[in-house]
Amino acid sequence: MNYRYWLRLATRLWSSEYAHMLEYRAEVILWALSGVLPLIMLGVWSAATDGQGAGLEMNQPQLARYFLSAFVVRQFTVVWVVWQFEQDCLDGRLSPYLLQPLHPLWRYLASHLAEQATRLPFVILLVSVFFGFQPQAFLMPQPGRLLLAVLAIGLGFAIHFLLQSLVASLCFWTERASALERLLSIPLLFVSGLVAPLDAFPPGARQLALHTPFPWIIGFPAQLLSGAEVDIGAGFAAVAVWIALLLPLLLLTWRLGVRRYSAMGA
Repeated sequence: MNYRYWLRLATRLWSSEYAHMLEYRAEVILWALSGVLPLIMLGVWSAATDGQGAGLEMNQPQLARYFLSAFVVRQFTVVWVVWQFEQDCLDGRLSPYLLQPLHPLWRYLASHLAEQATRLPFVILLVSVFFGFQPQAFLMPQPGRLLLAVLAIGLGFAIHFLLQSLVASLCFWTERASALERLLSIPLLFVSGLVAPLDAFPPGARQLALHTPFPWIIGFPAQLLSGAEVDIGAGFAAVAVWIALLLPLLLLTWRLGVRRYSAMGA
């Protein structure tokens, strides 16, 4: 295998997508602003419980660190491949992609990574402003913990990308797979850790949530990043299980879908 060729290809693909995203940096900033739900929920929880009660054993700085971490994690686990893929199917742009040796999903992955790099400076600015208003929440994670958090964020993004790509592959059977994706947005919102830490859930609801992929997209990385107590080994094991389940299922669905795909130019 020619590793230099693939490295050069990946670099050029990412560079072209990054240049494309820079053209829409104002829109990227608006996307980043649209992800402030965790910061809104911080205000709700702070006003309602003062950081205590309702099954939530966190003081105010811990609560602030968790929801800030959830905000950061959310910024780098956002996935929109289903809408882009659906539009490419409807407009016929997918046909030439399928004729090329590069798998189309690599293009969408490069677009997401480029978009994350574009929003990174803005996220750093928002975090700095947050600590300016709440300096008591500032806590520098230990290097090892920070590396684990970054790894968990990347793997959380991988789960979300695989999950939404699986839904996107249904475009081979239906023209509106995005409608199905909206159903996924409901559990992603309520059981991922965006609106509340999972520790605030009743035990039964918490166990049910932990058997879905959503807490591993947001909640687990946010706990690592905020310095909260978390079973790191079990968390990464669950992440690995979900990736191992979703990846072959996606490849199978894609292969079956391509066999029946027909469009102008295919």
